[in-house]
Amino acid sequence: MTRFHPLEVVDVHHDTRDAVVVTLKPRQEDDALFKFIPGQYLTFRQDIGGDELRRSYSICSGLDEGVLRVGIKRVEGGAFSTWANENLSAGAVLEAMPPMGSFHIPFEAEGKRQYLGFAGGSGITPLLSIIKSTLAQEPLASFTLIYANRQIGSIMFREELEDLKNQYMGRLSIIHFLESEGQDGEMFSGRVDKQKCDLLFDGWINLEHVHTAFICGPEAMMLTIADALKNHGLPKENIKFELFASSQPARSGRPAAQPASKSTANRCVATVTLDGVAHSFDFPKQGQSLLDAALENSMDAPYACKAGICSTCKAKVLEGEVEMAVNHALEDYEVEQGYVLSCQCYPQSDRIVVSFDE
Repeated sequence: MTRFHPLEVVDVHHDTRDAVVVTLKPRQEDDALFKFIPGQYLTFRQDIGGDELRRSYSICSGLDEGVLRVGIKRVEGGAFSTWANENLSAGAVLEAMPPMGSFHIPFEAEGKRQYLGFAGGSGITPLLSIIKSTLAQEPLASFTLIYANRQIGSIMFREELEDLKNQYMGRLSIIHFLESEGQDGEMFSGRVDKQKCDLLFDGWINLEHVHTAFICGPEAMMLTIADALKNHGLPKENIKFELFASSQPARSGRPAAQPASKSTANRCVATVTLDGVAHSFDFPKQGQSLLDAALENSMDAPYACKAGICSTCKAKVLEGEVEMAVNHALEDYEVEQGYVLSCQCYPQSDRIVVSFDE
C-alpha cells in the first residue's frame, strides 16, 4: 500500500512575512483519498540536505471551497518550514499522506450550537477550516474566536478572517490578543493567561451556552485555557485540543543508536500488523519505542513528529501491556480502547500484539 501520494503545488501565497499558504492538487485517481474533515492535517515527506524530513501541517481550507490548502509558518531553526517559505513554488510536487486527525466533531445542520475557538499563532490553520465549514454547514450556528499573536504583522489570515466576519455578520466574533503591541484596553494586551481567561468567562463569554471549545496552539497556552474552561463549568468532553509541534526538535538529524540489551528477560516479542501483513520481531523493553523497533525491522510504519504530538503513528494494542511516555494526541476514550502512539509506546509484558490497521 502506497502511504504517500504526490500533490502538485498549484499556488504559494505569502500570507505574512514568515508564513505561506500552499494550494495543493492531488492526482485524479487520488481525489477520494484527500477528501478531508475540517480540523485534519497532512503529513509531508521531503528530502532536505540528504535527510528525509516529515512534518504535519493543518488544512486551512473550508469544505465548500473545493481546494486543498495548508498554512506553513516558519519556525526558527525549522528545516522544513524554512525550506517551504524560501523555496517552494507553483509546479513543485510534494509527497503527503491522506488527511488525518481527530480535531473535529460531527456537524449538526439544524442545530443552534455556539462554538468557541482559541488559537495561538499558526494554531489558526485548523480553526480557520473549522470556522469556515461550520458556519457554512450549520446556518444557525455561531462562533467566537480568540486569537493570540505577538503583533499585528504576525496575524495569519488577517484579511480572510475580516472577510469572514463581514460575511457572517452577527454569527462570527473575533477577539485579538497581542503580546507585544498595545491595544485599546489592557484586557487584550499581553498573553492569554489565567487572569485574562477568568475575565473573559466572567464578563465576555457565557460558557453555559457554549457547545464545544476548540483550542490549538502552544502547550502552555492550551493547558491554561483548558483549565480555565473547566473551572468555569465547561465539561472536559466538550473541549477539543490540537497541539502544534512547536516544542519538537525542528532541525534535522539522526540521534545516535543506543545499544540494545540481548538479555531475553529484558526483551519483548512483538507481532505487529500493517496493511494486512503480520510481522514478528523482538526488541528491548527499555530504550526503544515500538515505532523505532518496527522501522528497524523494515516496516513502513506511519509517523511524523515522533514526539507524541500528532497521531500519525496511532496503533491499537490487541494483546499485552504497554506504557506511553507522552500523549498529546489521543483522547481518553481512545486510550481506554487500547490505542497508543507507537512513537511513545514501550512494552511492559514479554509479548505484545499490535495493529496499525484498526
